[in-house]
Amino acid sequence: MVQIPNTPTSADVARLAGVSRATVSYVLNNATAVRISEATRERVREAARELGYVPHAAARSLRAGHSRMVLMPTPAIPAGPLYSRFLSELQWALGRLDYTVVQYGSVGLQGDEAARAWAELRPVAVLVPGAGLGPQGVAVLRRAGARAVVTVGPDRVEGAHAVLMDHDAVGHCAGAHLHARGRRRIGVVLPGEPGLDAYARPRLAGVREALRGTDATVTELPLDPTEEAAAELAARWTESGLDAVFAYNDEYAMLLMRALQDEGLRIPEDVAVIGADDLMLGRLLRPRLSTVHIELPSGRDLAALVDRAVRDPGAEPEVHTVLGASVLRRESS
Repeated sequence: MVQIPNTPTSADVARLAGVSRATVSYVLNNATAVRISEATRERVREAARELGYVPHAAARSLRAGHSRMVLMPTPAIPAGPLYSRFLSELQWALGRLDYTVVQYGSVGLQGDEAARAWAELRPVAVLVPGAGLGPQGVAVLRRAGARAVVTVGPDRVEGAHAVLMDHDAVGHCAGAHLHARGRRRIGVVLPGEPGLDAYARPRLAGVREALRGTDATVTELPLDPTEEAAAELAARWTESGLDAVFAYNDEYAMLLMRALQDEGLRIPEDVAVIGADDLMLGRLLRPRLSTVHIELPSGRDLAALVDRAVRDPGAEPEVHTVLGASVLRRESS
């Protein structure tokens, strides 16, 4: 018969350290409102380590009336290096504020249906990347105890705090740059991956706005993220008459640039190419890839927004428009 060891409790830690259970709670929850000597704090921590004691998150949540969990659903779109760096900074900043970030994969669930699945975990806050969540989903989360619902995407949702991503500015920068370089027949790649349309369409609109009132034309170029699809597009390039392309991001730009070169087209003499995201790999290509450098919202600022909303759940939702964009001109354009 397998012997299951008893789970150590805060009472066990208190006995070993020679202190009260309240002192154990204060120390392990990093409470600063109560004066406890550093020697006593270290004795409690050492006792907890010796016993293998881990505080019970659910019990702590019951005492506080809410958890310290910030739920971050996994985006339904491919997450590149830029987003990964932003997420790492956000997790670090929330950790400094004593929150725990939990990434949640809700494959197959969308919008308000996904919100019901998130609500089951009773998070204190939910950070929703992308589009899809509606007012009803926000209401479900709030009824389940979420003090803060923050959307990070192109549109505002009623009842939620919003960090709006101005993707039009990315396209506007790229379009204005290509026009300034003397290009007049400009293609704009629309990526074929699911979920990216909410970002690609505003970038296309930004290009159109930058070229409004000029003699330049804009052509939409649907493109799946495969070498075969890029080769097919490149094979039709000469007959299209296009002399430049904004390829949505650096990954699509690199994919298409290689296919164009395989067709014998010269970059930038025959076709100017610009991407977005400023990936390191783009600097290693020959010619080096021009790109739109994107400034994502600060992870520290977003963590501070979450903390404000948790502390004051009845406050009016905040709306912040972010996503600075600037062109880094290199050899490809």
